Amino acid sequence: MELDAYLRLNQAASGEWLHAIRDLLGCQAIDCEVDRSQSVVGSLSALHAEAGTVSVLTTTQDMTLTACRLPTALLVIPVQGRCDVTLGGGAQLPVFPLAMIPAEREFVLRAGEATTLILVLPVNGDIPRWPDRQLSEALAAEVHRFLFLSDYFRDHRDACRRAEALFSQLEMALNAGGDGEVSLSPELDRRLVRVIEKIRNEPEWAFNLRELASHSGVSERNLYYLMKRETGLTPYRFYQRCRLIRVRRRLVDCTCDVPHISWYAADEGFSHLGRFAALYREHFGELPSETVQWRRALQAREASHREAASAVAANA
Repeated sequence: MELDAYLRLNQAASGEWLHAIRDLLGCQAIDCEVDRSQSVVGSLSALHAEAGTVSVLTTTQDMTLTACRLPTALLVIPVQGRCDVTLGGGAQLPVFPLAMIPAEREFVLRAGEATTLILVLPVNGDIPRWPDRQLSEALAAEVHRFLFLSDYFRDHRDACRRAEALFSQLEMALNAGGDGEVSLSPELDRRLVRVIEKIRNEPEWAFNLRELASHSGVSERNLYYLMKRETGLTPYRFYQRCRLIRVRRRLVDCTCDVPHISWYAADEGFSHLGRFAALYREHFGELPSETVQWRRALQAREASHREAASAVAANA
């Protein structure tokens, strides 16, 4: 549940992490305090759709976001670890199953080491001052269901369509006060779970439907229809998507001056660079080079910020 297909930062240091958070939340005044400013802060994934943004943050050290005041409401859903949210004036919000931060209210968000948070914004609808447990659980269930399904998006268009549906469901739940049926994450057939784990956890494995069917304990035909029915993807399409996600992770992690996109693609079995680039854009909504450029832009902004700070210090 980490929205791997939309990984933006991995092993990010405090400077680029701060710039990414500011861009993500649309507030350049936000500050970020960490215990070890020269060490890695965490990773960030974000899916941007027309209706809003869903992101997943995972910290590797204690982090505090301060001076936060957003023009729209924000949902914070803890997945693991510890966090707390305090509004201006000292009122502490409940964070489980989620924290609902009203628009135009200053807040402080603290997350401990090894904490994973889902952030959803903007949140439209009738925002209660103190949401009851039923409403909070209904909203959190919608978000968790979306994150579960995110592992099986068919492509970027499908991801955006499902994100639009999520924001619509959240608004309806808010306006209904949480009344109605709660959307639960589906449970996959255990035979299918074995298949998915094999594809994800064995990057050197070359796709073989017969071997995959034998591993799952069903026929090739039944495996094909089982996976298509429960995830919307064929076994090969899921295999292909996992390979693309592994390339994306390497592009995000790349610190070399010239990323060897063709090498990374070839390592995952994509021999035709043009076809690989088209598949990559189909799945993630951008070209491989744009993935690299996004993080490079953050690094350039951080370098410029450090140079400006050094110049000010020298002239002080």
